[in-house]
Amino acid sequence: MACRINFNLRCPSSHTPRFVPLKNPTLLIPPFKPHSHTHPSHPFKLSISTSRWLRRRHMGFVTVNSHMATEEKPISDDRMLVFVPPHPLIKHWISVLRNEQTPCPIFKNAMAELGRLLMYEASRDWLPTVTGEIQSPMAIASVEFVDPREPLAIIPILRAGLALAEHASSILPATKTYHLGLSRDEETLLPSVYLNKLPDKFPEGSRIFVVDPMLATGGTIVAALNLIKERGVDNKQIKVISALAAPPALQKLSEKFPGLHVYTGIIDPTVNEKGFIIPGLGDAGDRSYGT
Repeated sequence: MACRINFNLRCPSSHTPRFVPLKNPTLLIPPFKPHSHTHPSHPFKLSISTSRWLRRRHMGFVTVNSHMATEEKPISDDRMLVFVPPHPLIKHWISVLRNEQTPCPIFKNAMAELGRLLMYEASRDWLPTVTGEIQSPMAIASVEFVDPREPLAIIPILRAGLALAEHASSILPATKTYHLGLSRDEETLLPSVYLNKLPDKFPEGSRIFVVDPMLATGGTIVAALNLIKERGVDNKQIKVISALAAPPALQKLSEKFPGLHVYTGIIDPTVNEKGFIIPGLGDAGDRSYGT
């Protein structure tokens, strides 16, 4: 069955986007400009057609045909958005993570720093605030705080998600952390839940960051989001934070969770038969904890 995934990546209309081709086949990703507090009136649209998957068993990877469309149309609220912030520090930490010579302590630190940057970008226009006045040492000042009364949750997918979410509390005040452990069968690639610390129901209006370093085949993140949605959460209340993403996972998320926002360090073009992103960075959990 033919399907189409529409990923919108926002760029200010005053800035000419640079389209970066990835490896075979070409998947074009216009950089997202993260330093604008207003939404541009003419976002660029990336349309990825997945009517024909190219499965190359002998080469050990799956790819997707794609094409680009940049017509100026309003962003639909029921469309999944993927953000790839072009910050040089994000590129730096991705490069450290990719290097097979990076030792475990440095790898884990790089994952934590990358998570800090991605959650900063994801929370830019999303956190509820309250305003007021306080006395500074010099005079009365108008101030704005993140509203601590509004529920904000971090859900790291164990175990690699712990490293990516390590600095969440340092940049997001008044958060609660709910751990969710899923393991993937090496043969079937299907996920199973071994730890579930989610509440029976999330408070109304909750804003939730789901932290999963690798969006490869999409099985684990889809299973996690299904568990979260069963507890009274809408797609638009969720933002997914990942170090790397690949087309198979993004396809599943787009089909199943319209309105979802995904923030990732980079989109790699392929996934091999063992479910690893190529070129990727290997097993994020093993490399973070050395086991």
